[in-house]
Amino acid sequence: MNDKKTPVVDIMCYLFTHENIQKCFWDAPEFRRVIEWWGLAEKTKGRSVQEFTDFLDEAGVDKVCMPAVKMKAWRENRLIWDVSVDEIYETTKKNPDRFVGFAGVNPFAGRKGVQEVEHAVKDLGFKGVYLHTYGFDIPINDKLYYPYYEKCVELGVGISMQVGHSAELMPSAHGRPIFIEDIALDFPELNIVGAHTGWPWVEEMIAMAWKFPNVYLGIDAHMPKYLDPSIVRFIKTRGKGKVVWGTNYPAIYQKEALDQIREWQLRPEVEAGLIGGTAAKIFNLDK
Repeated sequence: MNDKKTPVVDIMCYLFTHENIQKCFWDAPEFRRVIEWWGLAEKTKGRSVQEFTDFLDEAGVDKVCMPAVKMKAWRENRLIWDVSVDEIYETTKKNPDRFVGFAGVNPFAGRKGVQEVEHAVKDLGFKGVYLHTYGFDIPINDKLYYPYYEKCVELGVGISMQVGHSAELMPSAHGRPIFIEDIALDFPELNIVGAHTGWPWVEEMIAMAWKFPNVYLGIDAHMPKYLDPSIVRFIKTRGKGKVVWGTNYPAIYQKEALDQIREWQLRPEVEAGLIGGTAAKIFNLDK
């Protein structure tokens, strides 16, 4: 485990258990396609709590944020992923100092969905919310999401949302980073992470993170060595304190990503913020 004062935090790590990896990746045709396409078969395997804790120790990672993802198939009226907050909690409670729960969002669940977010935060100790909009076929600034944004403000928790393209066969335009502008204007007290870099609209995502004090750019799901040069330049210059690191595990392993970041030879305070300090502030991970 990292022994420095500033924690190392992965803002995007899927539930690593054998059951969840099998259910969400191997049993879902949409994700089996991505595994085969990206050559991730060897990486996509479940681990026990102890095995994963040891894995994080080896990488020097203090905390991982694990979302109860709600993801809908675009062509069919079914949820591809419907990870419950209870599934996440059953794992986080086994190592609460290392595992952080995030609630998920189903915009069509109505009041029940908002109540689940409240239950996750108030009763289960979750620290944030995660949104994957594409299969629901509505943009991230759709008014169906506003009750969730309002609840996040009320509860004092941040939200991470995938922006940019979708690797799954879903309409990517619903995740245009420019749509964050409406959310940030209407909810200035809501901390928003535009996850997955916003590619191919990275300049939009950079603009949102630079413009709004409550908006941050997440570099999860992309190997650092393959990041768009504009993002790396932003990290090194005016983006200090505005970018957060994550992996989208198991797509990317924590150690390989951190090793690549350290090759950039960032100023110590910039690196500390990128790999954990900023995330800890956004999601109140020190409380």
